[in-house]
Amino acid sequence: MDNRAGEMEVFVAVSETRSFSAAARRLKLSPSAISKLVTRIEDRLGTRLLVRSTRTLQLTPEGEVYLQRAQRILTEIVETEQLVAAGGRMTPRGLLRVNAAVGFGERYIMPLAPEFLARYPEVRLDLTLTDSMIDVVGERADVAIRTGPLRDSSLKARKLMESRPVVIASPAYLGRHGTPQTPDELDGHNCIRFNFRRSVDEWAFRMPGQPAAELRSVFGNMQVSSGSIVRQLCLAGIGIGRIGRFHVEPDFKAGTLVPLLEDYQSGEIETVYAVYAGHEHLAARIRAFIDFLVEHM
Repeated sequence: MDNRAGEMEVFVAVSETRSFSAAARRLKLSPSAISKLVTRIEDRLGTRLLVRSTRTLQLTPEGEVYLQRAQRILTEIVETEQLVAAGGRMTPRGLLRVNAAVGFGERYIMPLAPEFLARYPEVRLDLTLTDSMIDVVGERADVAIRTGPLRDSSLKARKLMESRPVVIASPAYLGRHGTPQTPDELDGHNCIRFNFRRSVDEWAFRMPGQPAAELRSVFGNMQVSSGSIVRQLCLAGIGIGRIGRFHVEPDFKAGTLVPLLEDYQSGEIETVYAVYAGHEHLAARIRAFIDFLVEHM
């Protein structure tokens, strides 16, 4: 039987170093042996994985896919052996890549990171905060935090918390411009909206006695890319925003922001999930991180 794991290790080393010579030094093999092993993989698969030039190596799209899967398989082999050697109790270790929305990351993950790393000192945390939707598998994220409906059925998800959208403003802004008493009165206010593709320039409200929420158009002189920025602009007295309540609970307690139009809440619930490319043998570092978030949510 071919040593597929060994071939994968060679291909990963070549891909990460972008050099046959560097991969040979890492694995203590000759450059010609490394080249022959890569060629053997390509011949077996019937496709080109690397584009070779005199100075560099570049992965083809097929090579990118093979690299991602090979890295995952090699990690699972190592973790399986560690699990068996540890008598079935796996110690979380290794690099953990986490992707989260800016607001959630600032509000929860960053304050919790020191405690998590103290509990699991062999884990190295690579945290990316962005409000752009990423391809979890393509970007090689171990865990991504998502809010709202989940569209990729190939991913696993674990519920972390629920939140509701809330309309907010600072006392200073309301002191200058007045407090809207109904959704219709938002027409006279500067409403801060989102600029990402899935957003709309409408906010949902449920009028008293009505069974369903209605969408009301809002207007303003600023569009931004994240709930965290909406919060900061509202704190600065720029205008009125609408974001998940979890962003601003501490601000309500401090009195620096106030909720508006509470009698017209739409009833929407935003569910926050930890999303991951899961299977039956989930890496210990991923399971530990998700369990930790659930514990603290």
